[in-house]
Amino acid sequence: MSETRSDGELLRAIAADADRHAFEELYRRYAPWLTARMRGRCADAGIVDDVVQETFLAVWRGSARYREEGDVAGWLWRIGARRLVDALRGAGARGRLRQTLARLRHRDEVSAEERVLAGVEHGDLAGALTRLSPELRAVLQATVIDGLSTREAAVLLGIPAGTVKTRAQRARKQLREALA
Repeated sequence: MSETRSDGELLRAIAADADRHAFEELYRRYAPWLTARMRGRCADAGIVDDVVQETFLAVWRGSARYREEGDVAGWLWRIGARRLVDALRGAGARGRLRQTLARLRHRDEVSAEERVLAGVEHGDLAGALTRLSPELRAVLQATVIDGLSTREAAVLLGIPAGTVKTRAQRARKQLREALA
């Protein structure tokens, strides 16, 4: 029976030896999670599948290098999120329209991330976050949780960068007031 390797061991084996088994194990470990997370951001399953594949290709080819800081899931998410922004830029208005229609179709469904945010048990942060409008929460999620720049968040959300900045300021102000 073989011992399960850590994420760091897998990434070192991929980088040093082009270890296909290590790559396959990393892919099995994280591709379903990354796909599910990307589908929460993009309604086009084809774009999501391409982005996930491009993310893992970057790992395999070594163009994305893990510096052993933070967790591997977060590192993969940052790679994937930036590739998703690039893909959405390429998809143009057609992609934004599909995403908007999908959001309208599913706006009453609460995402797993929104449930986690609502479940935070520090003071009344959970309550303050749930009282934010969906637009303000989306901007906070993209810029704070996902670590995207204002420009990247604007592309991802299909809104102007100035709107991202304004919504982020409003969200921070409302959170400060709610937690004061």
